Parts: sequence; structure tokens; C-alpha cells
Amino acid sequence: MNGKFKAGNNIAMKVPPHEFEATVSFYRDIIALEELTSDEEHATPRFNFGGKVLWIDCVEGCSQAEIWLEIVTDNLAEAAEHFKQAGITRCDTIESLPNDFQGFWISSSCNIIHLICGEETT
Repeated sequence: MNGKFKAGNNIAMKVPPHEFEATVSFYRDIIALEELTSDEEHATPRFNFGGKVLWIDCVEGCSQAEIWLEIVTDNLAEAAEHFKQAGITRCDTIESLPNDFQGFWISSSCNIIHLICGEETT
């Protein structure tokens, strides 16, 4: 592949409901990270995480926390083919993306979810 990959700006932590409030409190009150959450009702809690944005999502049916990472590429079509040739399975049904969003979901060999997106979408 001639295209390039780089870390995106977002890290998502998917947290079960029974751990959600304690997790948000840990980052907000105990570690005291800068909170970026809007005042909008039911807004997803977000924190400045060393130049990245840590999103904490409450996920029904989730039994334990998961980390999801964003990877940016300069050639999305080439990246899709690269992953296909490497035997990496896309998992686009894991979470819906907006129709006009230039990206897709994959899973690493150890089941870490990655959002692969074009540079123009970040």
C-alpha cells in the first residue's frame, strides 16, 4: 500500500451502564482531566487526553469496557483493499456511521475496534 496511516484524534471507551457513572467520575473528578462535554442534555462525556479526545459511551448490553481507536488514512479506497488483502474483516455493523461519512470499521486480531477514516473526515 502506498497510502499512509496515522493515529486519529479520537479514542472511544465503550462502558457498560453499571460502570458508566463511576468511569466518568474517575476521569472528571479523580484524575481531573479537562472536560470537553457540551451542555447539551445526554451529551457523550468527552475529555482532553493528551491532545486526543477520550469519549466515554454508555453501551447497553456491554459486559465490560472496550477501547475503540481512530486511524486516519490519506487513501480510504486503497486502505480498504489493503485490509481485505491482509485478511482483516470489516465490521461495519458494529456501529452505524452517517451516510456521508468517509470511513469504515475493522477489528484487530485481538478484537480492538478501529474506525478507519479519510483525512477529510477528521
